[in-house]
Amino acid sequence: MPNPESPSVAICASASFYPQIIELSYAIEAMGIRPVLPSTAEKMKHNGKENIEAVTDWSASPAGYHGKALLIREHFGEIIGSDAILVANYEKHGMADYIGPNVLMEMAVAFERRKPIFILNECPEVSPFKDEILGLEPVFMAGNLAVLNSLKNS
Repeated sequence: MPNPESPSVAICASASFYPQIIELSYAIEAMGIRPVLPSTAEKMKHNGKENIEAVTDWSASPAGYHGKALLIREHFGEIIGSDAILVANYEKHGMADYIGPNVLMEMAVAFERRKPIFILNECPEVSPFKDEILGLEPVFMAGNLAVLNSLKNS
């Protein structure tokens, strides 16, 4: 388990990837780096709760879009407090290496704060955001978590 002085990486991913990023967080911890999960994923990890965020119809939820806004702001704060971000991009909607609009916003926060942006897999070949993703100058890891060890040397 990393200590509080260890470098930290905020994990950013589509809510449908939360089971995968929970598993990813254990591998990152084993490397001596503190993973920072979105709050819903953190609750899933510690309490075994289901991922209701991935299937929430925000327009019909009791809090409405305000609930989504709170989660977005909360994770932006976690990104700001971390040393870097890791975008966990897997297949979604038949698209390899999916990066959606919410994760793109999170990447922009990290970019504006001059934090390293790591992307677990490749750049999505078919994405309306490809130019923006590449313009943020991320480090593509090709699935190799060892790339995160560079955080220990900075």
